[in-house]
Parts: sequence; structure tokens; C-alpha cells
Amino acid sequence: MNEQELIQGLRSGNETAFKYLVDTYQDRVYNTALGIVQNAEDAEDVAQEVFIQVYRSIHSFKGESKLSTWLYRIATTRALDLLRNRKSKKRFGFIQRLFGDSNEPEFELPDFNHPGVMLDKKENAALLFKSIVQLPENQKLAFVLHKMEGLSYQEISEVLKISIPAVESLMHRAKQNLRKMLEKKGDRQ
Repeated sequence: MNEQELIQGLRSGNETAFKYLVDTYQDRVYNTALGIVQNAEDAEDVAQEVFIQVYRSIHSFKGESKLSTWLYRIATTRALDLLRNRKSKKRFGFIQRLFGDSNEPEFELPDFNHPGVMLDKKENAALLFKSIVQLPENQKLAFVLHKMEGLSYQEISEVLKISIPAVESLMHRAKQNLRKMLEKKGDRQ
């Protein structure tokens, strides 16, 4: 099924087309979300929301970009929305603990497992992923899409709706920031 047939099938409500979409893109969408939210359950929730949104809004897809670009854009937006929501809940929870008797647990980064990481490299990967979380939002997105999802700078520019030089700049700053963070963490061990 080519992309035009897939889009037509989705627009006409064809179940086979939707199943094909999910089968074809679910791992990429999940891995993108996982790279951003760094929690398997949250990544599954984000992936599910992405496909629900595609199903509901396929009629608004103009075809100005590839379908995969649109999916990555939705996935990154949903993942960032989840992180923002989590941060505001964390702030509210902290305020409750200061002024009330809330028993809400602190949000901590869980042990991180990404499907692309070999077992013997899990410790270094966990350190890297904890550092990626601390990057500014656009740097984090560019880094995850390029290094973990293998998107080209051109594709990232389409997903994030920025220029290729802006993507290059984000990647350069992300690498510099990660290097600094990892050197600091290495000095502490």
C-alpha cells in the first residue's frame, strides 16, 4: 500500500488502512515518545494518543509533508504535552507537600530501558538518557529524532518546522550540553 492509498483508506474509514498504519509506524512512534518521556507506560499512552489523533484528524492532513513527518510531529507534541503536564503536577505536588499533608510520591526518572540499547551498555545509556531529559526542549527533540530515530536534518526541519541550519545549531548545542553534563557526572563517580 503506497502513501496515497493509505491516506485515502484512512480518510474513508477503512479498518485495513488503519491497521496498516499502526503496524507500519507503531514502533517508530513509540520509540520517539520513549526517547522524550523516558517511561515505557507513558510512551505507550502517547503512541496510542497519536494514532487516535491521526484517526480523528486525517481529514485535516493536507499532504504538504510525508505522512511519517506528520506522525513524528504529533508524537513529539503529545510527548512534550505529557512532560509539561507532569512538570506542572510535580510543582503543584511540591507546593502541597510544603503547605499540606499530601502523600503524593515524588516524580523520579525510572530505570530506563530503550529497545535499541544492548544489555552491556545499559548503565552508560541510563546516564545518557538522564542527561537527555535535562536538555532544553528543542535540543532534546532534535537529538532524539536524529540520534535515536535516524531522521535526517531535512526531516527534522520538517517535523519541527524550522530551518536546516536551525536543526544543525540545535544538534551542536545538544551535543555540547550532553558532553558537559556527562563529564560532570563522570567526575562525581
